[in-house]
Amino acid sequence: MDPYFIPFLNAEVLEDRYRELSKFLHKTPILTSSSINSECGASLFFKCENFQKSGAFKMRGVSNAIYELLKFNNKPKGLIAHSSGNHGQALAWAAKKHDIQCVVVMPRNASNFKKKAVFAAGAKIIECDSNISSRISTVKKICKTSGFIEIHPSNQPSVILGQGSAAWELMTECYRNNIKLSHIGVPIGGGGLAAGTGFAVSIWNKLHSTSIKVFAGEPIGADDAYRSFNSGKIEHNKNPKTVADGLRTELGNINFPIIQKTLDAIYLVSDTEILEGQLKLAERLKLIIESNCSPPFSVVCKERQIFNNKSVGIILSGGNIDLRNSAWGS
Repeated sequence: MDPYFIPFLNAEVLEDRYRELSKFLHKTPILTSSSINSECGASLFFKCENFQKSGAFKMRGVSNAIYELLKFNNKPKGLIAHSSGNHGQALAWAAKKHDIQCVVVMPRNASNFKKKAVFAAGAKIIECDSNISSRISTVKKICKTSGFIEIHPSNQPSVILGQGSAAWELMTECYRNNIKLSHIGVPIGGGGLAAGTGFAVSIWNKLHSTSIKVFAGEPIGADDAYRSFNSGKIEHNKNPKTVADGLRTELGNINFPIIQKTLDAIYLVSDTEILEGQLKLAERLKLIIESNCSPPFSVVCKERQIFNNKSVGIILSGGNIDLRNSAWGS
């Protein structure tokens, strides 16, 4: 594990940091549905990060990264990241609040809806080829010439730590209401939310003598995390194809060891199952979420024998959806 995380192995230190971060974030609601629970045979508690600032959990990681930059360093000249949408929007939003310049490198095939949102949040957009290597090389080139500091969407320790605050809030609220969670489910793409959740849950389990398990849901068409988890090394996608565009990214060398150590399982779901889950949450809970959010819920619907009679937390990662061009309503 990266040395960065060592101080936060102390539950009080981690809780203090999450308390500090809460000043910059919305405390998002936790919703449940009796009809969904009856249908799935489990009690589900949805942590609605679609109501977070900038519309996604990404604001948590960005807020922690910027908090540390401003606390321990001089104010940066500018910030830069590569993103298909949500991370870039969160970074642009937070950077503007602190009067810091922001550049977001986005793949050319990113949706115009998300590009407009990133631009509206205050960032300059630089387009690149639609692959991971192009994203990385473009960011490095700009960093060298501009002096901007990169905030990675998923493979930066401060970002990973911040993402875990969603699970910590979920567990805290459930604990106060005497709800004994058995599992927490997350989607997995770049691995930041999965690693942050796994880390936070592992500390919580030690503090409260609980045994909450963390699982992830991943699209069949972009199954690198599933293959990596089973092979023990980072696997790659040659041409990922899934409606969950934010999950086409790959794991990193910092988050993967945490995922290996703290996740119980990664399950695969089809695009059809992802869209069905997305539609069901809209119909039953009246929630507008992205297809990127749906996989962990789709897993519970699919793997009912595993979650039968369990209390399961689901982190709904975001709600930045282009309703006019979305596959879920077709």
